[in-house]
Amino acid sequence: MLRNGLEPWHVIIVLAVALLVFGSKRLPDMARSLGKSARILKSEARAMRAEDTP
Repeated sequence: MLRNGLEPWHVIIVLAVALLVFGSKRLPDMARSLGKSARILKSEARAMRAEDTP
């Protein structure tokens, strides 16, 4: 059963599988694009909140 959710060894396994699937050259580009997407989403959410409040 899930007691504590994610444990450190879960994260290590997920990172190892991602490295095997995508390769070491594509991972930094994927992380960079994920960061850009998160920034865009955050700024859009902030803009929508600003529109709602007069």
